[in-house]
Amino acid sequence: MLDKLLDLDTQFFLYLNKLGSPTWDNLWLIITDEFTFAPLYAVLLFLIYKKYGAKSLLIMVLVIAAMITFTDQITNLFKDGFMRPRPCRLDELKADGMRFIAERCGKYGFFSGHSSNSMAAAVFGGLVLRPYFKNLIFFLLLWSFIVAYSRIYVGVHYPIDILCGMTFGALAGFGFYKLNTYLLKRIVTH
Repeated sequence: MLDKLLDLDTQFFLYLNKLGSPTWDNLWLIITDEFTFAPLYAVLLFLIYKKYGAKSLLIMVLVIAAMITFTDQITNLFKDGFMRPRPCRLDELKADGMRFIAERCGKYGFFSGHSSNSMAAAVFGGLVLRPYFKNLIFFLLLWSFIVAYSRIYVGVHYPIDILCGMTFGALAGFGFYKLNTYLLKRIVTH
């Protein structure tokens, strides 16, 4: 059963990966770069500052730092525990026409750190700012999906890596949002 699932995952990866073309490669390389969205994060922090104030912002920055550290470390534990090679490491996928355009190919890919981190940030930021910007969460979720797909496009993650990363990121984002709410009530309102 697991072998069949992994085979379907590989076939779906090849289908999605081969949709790419040299015309769009540079755009997807920009999207997949972890620093591309620094301005988005800066805008979100600015909005948090404007709506919640400096003291709350400081607490949230600490919570966000803990959240990103948590998602990164758990992602690494899974990668080192499962040791599933990234698609870009497999010569048979290259022979099947896989497109690999990323700058580098890490060793293991299950599950995607880009997907978990972007989804955690989307859920956390969307929930924190929801009282003021009701539809912002939908934009942030779309952004997270685009970042996640970029990992398939550039050839470094399978769809299951992405799906599990996004699921874990959503749970982490929600959990840290709850922690943030608790801390704000305990520290700022008291």
